[in-house]
Amino acid sequence: MRGLIFLAGSIVGGLALAFVAVMVRPDLIRRGGAPTPVTVVAGPRPSQPAPARVTYSAAVDRAAPSVVNVYTKQLVVERVAPPLGGVFGDFLPQYRQRIQNTLGSGVIVDEAGHIVTNYHVIANASSVLVALADGRVADARVVGRDPDTDLAVLKIDLGPPPLPVATLGHSDRLKVGDVVLAIGSPMGLSQTVTHGIVSATSRQHVGVAMLEDFIQTDAPINSGNSGGALVDTSGDLIGINTAMVAKNLGVEGIGFAIPVNMVRGVVSDIIANGRVIRGWIGIAPQDINEEQASQLGLAQAGVLLVYVDVGSPGQEAGLRPGDLLLEIDGAPTHSAQDTLASIAAHKPGSTIAIKVLRGRQTLEIKAAVSEQGPRAR
Repeated sequence: MRGLIFLAGSIVGGLALAFVAVMVRPDLIRRGGAPTPVTVVAGPRPSQPAPARVTYSAAVDRAAPSVVNVYTKQLVVERVAPPLGGVFGDFLPQYRQRIQNTLGSGVIVDEAGHIVTNYHVIANASSVLVALADGRVADARVVGRDPDTDLAVLKIDLGPPPLPVATLGHSDRLKVGDVVLAIGSPMGLSQTVTHGIVSATSRQHVGVAMLEDFIQTDAPINSGNSGGALVDTSGDLIGINTAMVAKNLGVEGIGFAIPVNMVRGVVSDIIANGRVIRGWIGIAPQDINEEQASQLGLAQAGVLLVYVDVGSPGQEAGLRPGDLLLEIDGAPTHSAQDTLASIAAHKPGSTIAIKVLRGRQTLEIKAAVSEQGPRAR
């Protein structure tokens, strides 16, 4: 009995002691539970710089006013299907004419009103109309065409205010990875801007023109962008948008622009002469690989003369179809494209030295450079 009384007293004493301890240290019962709330005194936060905003608006503001819409009309003759009765008897073919409208872009390159665009934009056009970004509209005349580079020059005559003129940059300074902007009128949507990077430079064998040295870009170049501006992040013109790989082939992000360094020379020649004057000797070269060379019985791969124009300077100098071109003026021939460009760079009246391999014999032939007769202009 005494033991029970002693136990009860101990329990009561322990509870009393615990009660006093909790009153003095209330945090003892929170250990292992929720954390003790912390009171934060509000005050000014340290200032942090806002993240930089990436924008190309200054470049667009500088370049876009010089980019124009180009509207063309051409007369198209098409054959009409015969009436049902004509299928079973004699009938004469029937044709009809219609006006076809096309849309492209162009860039104003001087205060006199000269506009550069693609040759394929205005080819066979019966009339050309140009609409400026500021709303002015003018008829344009074709100053000259250059199918070899797919370029053409137009001319408009407008009074004040002065025409907005593009600032020509330097395409030879471009690096793969540089950011570029494409400005034009795709699908009839005027003053549309897309952006991307330079994917490659000096692209050839694209199949657009005889003389190719394209800037490749992944900036979208859609229908109607042809002839528009490719500019750098300063707004300087670095190329004329020309072509894109068809999306129906499952390819995305491959577009091409003519570098402005090539555009300069073409525009200058067309304004001065109405055409581009290039050297010509009347040959058609073609690249052949090792397998093709073996099939043709040639000693090596390289650039083969497929044909030589009758009466041309090349034929008169002694060049023959089947000759393998080795050098032009001491420089190795790397491709058919380079060969044509090298000959074109010679002035008519000059002489060009060509080293060829004919069978097992190496020959050096000197040809007088002439100017090719007028093509479709």
